[in-house]
Order: sequence, then C-alpha cells, then structure tokens
Amino acid sequence: MVAVSSIAAGIQFGWALQLSLLTPYVQTLGVPHAWASFIWLCGPISGLLVQPIVGYSSDRCQSPFGRRRPFILTGALAVAVAIILIGYAADIGQLAGDDITQKTRPRAVAVFVVGFWILDVANNMLQGPCRAFLGDLAAGDQKKTRTANGFFSFFMAVGNVLGYAAGSYDGLHKLFPFTETEACNVFCANLKSCFFFSIVLLLALCIIVLTCVNDPQYIPSNQEKEAEEAGKTHVSCFMGELCVAFKELKRPMWMLMLVTAINWVAWFPYVLFDTDWMGREVYGGDVGEKAYNSGVHAGSLGLMLNSVVLAVMSLGVEPLGRLVGGVKWLWAIVNVILAACMALTVLITKKAEQQRALNPALIGDPSMEVKGGAMAFFSVLGIPLAVTYSVPFALASIYSSSSGAGQCLSLGLLNVAIVIPQMIVSAISGPWDAWFGGGNLPAFVLGAVAAALSAIPAVVLLPTPKKDDEAKLSSLSMGSFH
Repeated sequence: MVAVSSIAAGIQFGWALQLSLLTPYVQTLGVPHAWASFIWLCGPISGLLVQPIVGYSSDRCQSPFGRRRPFILTGALAVAVAIILIGYAADIGQLAGDDITQKTRPRAVAVFVVGFWILDVANNMLQGPCRAFLGDLAAGDQKKTRTANGFFSFFMAVGNVLGYAAGSYDGLHKLFPFTETEACNVFCANLKSCFFFSIVLLLALCIIVLTCVNDPQYIPSNQEKEAEEAGKTHVSCFMGELCVAFKELKRPMWMLMLVTAINWVAWFPYVLFDTDWMGREVYGGDVGEKAYNSGVHAGSLGLMLNSVVLAVMSLGVEPLGRLVGGVKWLWAIVNVILAACMALTVLITKKAEQQRALNPALIGDPSMEVKGGAMAFFSVLGIPLAVTYSVPFALASIYSSSSGAGQCLSLGLLNVAIVIPQMIVSAISGPWDAWFGGGNLPAFVLGAVAAALSAIPAVVLLPTPKKDDEAKLSSLSMGSFH
C-alpha cells in the first residue's frame, strides 16, 4: 500500500510544476495571455473522458500482467514522453524552423501543446488505476481502506511540496548546464531541470510497484463474458452505466453537482493564473523579464505554503465539520473564505501598483507588506482547498448510496460537475481578462463572485447527512484537481 500510494508523490510533483510554471512558460513561447487559458482545456476534457474510461477498462483488464500495472506502466511512460516534449519544445521548434528572434514561435507552441495534452491524459491514466489498486489491496477492509487513503493523501501532499519547492528555486538549471540553449532561456532551463527530477521520481516509484507489488490476473464473470460475446465494448458498457446513473440520480446528488460546478468556477481562475498574477501584478514584470520570472518563482513558493496548509487542514476536516454543525456548513464557511481571498487579490494588486508608481525600484522586488499579503493569500487558500478536496466527494458517496450506480461511478458523475466549469472558464477567462483591459484581476473577481454564490446553495439546497454517514469523511481519500 505504501509503494502504490507513493506514486501519488510522483504524479503530484509533475502536476505542481504544471500548475505553477506552464502558464508563464507558454507565454514565453509567444502565446498571448488572453489565449493561454485555452491550452488548459485539455485537463478537463481528459478528466471527463479518459479517467472514467480508463478506470472502467482497468477493472476488466485480463492481462497476465494484472489489471492495474499495465495502465500504470503506460501512464508513466507517457508522462516521460510528454515532459520531454514540453521541456524541449523551444529547442525542437528552433530545429523545425522557428525564428527565435520573433516573439511568437508557432512550431514550439505546437510541440508544447501536444506534450501538454499527452501529460494530462497520462496523469489521468495513472491516478485512477493507482486508487483502484489500493482498493484491491484493501480487499474491502475498512481499516485498511482508511490507511491506504491516508497514505495516498500524505504522498500527494509530499509531491505538491516537492514540486512547488523545485519551481520556486531559480538556480536548479545550474545542475544541468546543457539545459540552457540559444532557444531556451534561464526560465526554460529551470523548467527542464525540474522535469528531469519529476521523470526520475515517477519512474523510480512506478518500477518499485511494477516489480514488487502483486497484481493477480483478472478472470471475468460469466455475465461479463456474455457481454463480450454480444459485442459490447468496455466503452459502450461504461456509457450505458453512466446513462443509467444520470437517469437515476436523486435530487440531492443533482444539487451537489450544481454547488460543485459553481464552486469550481471560483477555483479555476486561481489554478490558471496564480503564478502569472504574481509575475505580472504583484512583481510588475512582463513575460520574459527578470521581474516576471522572480514573481513566478515567488508564486511557486506560495503554492508550496498552500500545500503545507492543505496537508494539515485535511486532517481536521472531519472534526471541524462536527464543530460547525455539519460538513455542508463547513463547506459554505470556507467558500466565504475563498471569496474573501479572491477579492483580496485586488487590494494586493492595487497596493503593489501604488508603491511601484512612487518607487520604480520596487519592480521585481515588492515591499514586505505586499509580499506578506501575497504569501498570506496562498497560505489561507489551503483551508478551503482541503475542504473542496474532501467534502464534495464524501457527500457524493452519501447521496448516491441509493442510486445503484456504485461509489466509483458516482464519483465519476461528480467529476463531470468539476470538469465542465473548468472547460467554460478555460474558454472564457483569457478573453474575459482582455475585455477588461488585460491582466488577471477580472478572472479573480469572477472567482470571488462565484465562491460567494456557491456558499448559499451549499446550506440551502444540500440535505444534511446523518451523523453516521458523515463518518465516511474519514474513509475517503483526498481528491485533487486533474
């Protein structure tokens, strides 16, 4: 269980780098800020399609290598390929004919986008089978299930901290001098170096699991054999179950999906633009400038603090829920905190701009007051993020217990309520910012409004779970954004 759970550290290490550095990086290749968010459409699309289909197929895989290990191996190799494509996009683009003196390098952007999409698909291929593998090892034992989920959450936090720490350090490229090339500047070279560590960590952890953890061959039941003989594919069977699950959803589950969807409209601008906001608005730099790069690295440090708070807070979700009168009240309270934090970005930005106007020397090195406010913003957001990563999944398990769809498929339905808002925000946030004069504040203000709105239906529309049902919080693993 420890070995399988440790793969979460490798996945989250790369994901932390993706969240903190890739939006700034793609802008160095010439993609305008208003269009950078479109690249992130791959995440919710792959989450909507790949993860549930891979999970369903993994459950029925008859390979002699086991049900889970073939998908873990394929996912790990795909991550390695994707990371190489992303890290070397600028160099490959130059070899393919890009003029590096021009602001936009279309061939490099094309290579980056291909690598980015492969990376998201691969991450989704890894995460589902790993979670299912833990369920196989627990064999229905509730104590073992809680232990396994605790391990998984712990290693997710470890991966986040390591990834954001690596992203916050701007001298990592010195360990690999060959990473800095004519087409790849210091920021790009640091990204390559971070990804080297990510590949080594993930592959090492996967090799341990593939060689040391037993995964018995799956033997299908007679009913499944009959379905195969009738010509039904895994995808068609999955879609059939999904349609039945949607048809039989009860009102509480629909309300939960509504609240979750509004809540993720609030979260996704932060996911997209957190480090870009630090580079542009807080540190006052433009893409490619030293001030901007310093802000991005400071944003990665803020995300590391966010992960530490998230890890600590995840241990207190259940007792805090009891303290405030139930988990739905806790969710509503932290959504108000989220709204306040997103609104706080306006105050931090205006303060930084005022100080730079009075003292241009603060460009790239804001005052301690501004830095402290920004770090507090990242840190405090770890509190609502811990609740967002646990409470909706626990409520989905509780509300769907009478639908007959099963917990895994019910969580897949909740995933639909997460990824569709992400697709919408990815599509509109860049143009939305451009309509209001550029920068990241318009998207953050939209997030603040959505967070405040999601607090109301969380209390008014969601049924209050029974006390016995709320105990499920302790047996569910911490979720994540993918």
